[in-house]
Amino acid sequence: MTLQKTIETILAGAIVAGSHRRSDYFQAIRKLVELRNQARAPEERKTLGRAIDDVYALVRDEILTNPGEPRSPVKFGTSGWRGMLGKDIFVRSVAFVTAAILQLYRDGEHDPDLRQALGVADFAEMRERGCVVGFDNRFGGPTLALAVMNVLAANGVRILYAGEATTGILSASVLVRRAAFSINLTPSHNPLEYGGFKYNAADAGPAAAILTERITAQAREVIAAGESVFVPDGIDLQQPLEKIGGVVHEDALASWQQLVRDNRDRHGIDYDRLLAEFAGRDDIVVGVDAVHGASRTYISRLLREPPPQRLFVLRDQADVTFGGIAPEPSSINMQPVMTALAGRPEPLRVGAIIDPDGDRIRFTDGDIEISMNQFGAMAYHFLHEIKGKKGMVAKTVATSNLANSVAAALGEEIFETRVGFKEFKPVIGRALVCFEESDGISVIGHTPEKDAFIGLLLALDMVMTLGRSLGDYLQEVEKEYGPFFPARDGVEVAKKGEELRQALARLEKYTEGVAVEIGNRKKTIRQVITIDGRKMVFEDGSWIMIRPSGTEPKVRFYVEARDREETRLLVDRARTMLAEIGLL
Repeated sequence: MTLQKTIETILAGAIVAGSHRRSDYFQAIRKLVELRNQARAPEERKTLGRAIDDVYALVRDEILTNPGEPRSPVKFGTSGWRGMLGKDIFVRSVAFVTAAILQLYRDGEHDPDLRQALGVADFAEMRERGCVVGFDNRFGGPTLALAVMNVLAANGVRILYAGEATTGILSASVLVRRAAFSINLTPSHNPLEYGGFKYNAADAGPAAAILTERITAQAREVIAAGESVFVPDGIDLQQPLEKIGGVVHEDALASWQQLVRDNRDRHGIDYDRLLAEFAGRDDIVVGVDAVHGASRTYISRLLREPPPQRLFVLRDQADVTFGGIAPEPSSINMQPVMTALAGRPEPLRVGAIIDPDGDRIRFTDGDIEISMNQFGAMAYHFLHEIKGKKGMVAKTVATSNLANSVAAALGEEIFETRVGFKEFKPVIGRALVCFEESDGISVIGHTPEKDAFIGLLLALDMVMTLGRSLGDYLQEVEKEYGPFFPARDGVEVAKKGEELRQALARLEKYTEGVAVEIGNRKKTIRQVITIDGRKMVFEDGSWIMIRPSGTEPKVRFYVEARDREETRLLVDRARTMLAEIGLL
């Protein structure tokens, strides 16, 4: 079959002419991207590239013209609202969600609890302080941002426009510019077919439950009604940027840099000294895989344009398909930067992979992979013992207990909470480090939002201050506080809502005192933690945790062994548990 005939077959199987609703554009895009990845001849790649662009033109038309309701009802989870581009996330739905957010500020004038969560006294103050608006590298980002900004402008809200940006620098902009809130059009690490909408209030952190619940309810009401007082009749949601009133162009990275400099005494990271030393040394190299995401345009400037031999950036081209991969920090996605670093002559090597909106980061020294389970504990130890900062550590319940061991030995408090960075709000400003198992981190004196860039600076500071690799430092920490071997995975599920809740409730038979077979031996459950899903801790400190995802149709499971060989056995047992309750 000729290439053109193959393309036509793919398109015919996914696209119904004249019907956006019945077409599955991303089914076609995925298959075309796979073919493009396999193609060797440049002309074949160009032909497939044109076909992909043609399908994206249809997606763009659907984003612009969809007159209906999202296929799945709007729901703000731990990091905002995510859905399929064109089907859930489109100009009209994004405009109405923006209207629902504006309604919060009207309601807050008469609701003290809501007003406190918003951090703004009234609608007038919100309009004056304004909103920081940005987007990641996703297809349709500028188009969706225009819809948001035209609704804001129609209601007299000052707009600080950051363009393509990471979540962390937008959060810094809110703090430094004293904005009322931010909107970031991003689904974070989700695959190419997703769009998303993140909202942070005046504290610049992920919105509290009181806000996300109200946004969810009010957005559904507005969408069902098909109108809102905040979206005037006849409004042009695609009025170009230069015609929108009240827009200020915001250099979000400059705000981020100011925030780091202003809080040097709190977290101990001397940004300017660190970068000056980095540029002048010849024994260190930094390699970052941007996975085509928003961070690709910032990394060099973040590190103050170091000499080319000190820094390389992989996958730094614009590509809304992410080359067909799932664009998240993962073991398989770490391989390119690990391979690139392994061939470098410098004795000190810092490697990282950053997700599309720059709120997740995973590390390597070219020899081993270091996830946030280990790096969060290393960061805490570094700030406490090397920088001399005192204070607690905060982590999610699904994260490795290595940090627990470090904090206990240092006589410090441990704050452990459910998954979601917004759960750290009670200890922001007190915890030296806040981190979660899904590669998110922040530090005292920085944003209450997870931020890959501060993680990268920490890693660089560790290596240069200690004069040894990340792997060697991890080995030192584990030698003193004990080895921990975590792993995580997830399975897609068809069940949702009450049906999923009932299925997961069958895990309640695994309670304290129950013996569970792990490989060829039995372990007794010592403790069950239910603040987020079900975490079953065995008598030797190893554990299995199962919880539903808050952002995807998945059930996630997490395990941690005290022996490397047992990690796989715990993973197998977690899968068996899911099979027992009908989710595999």
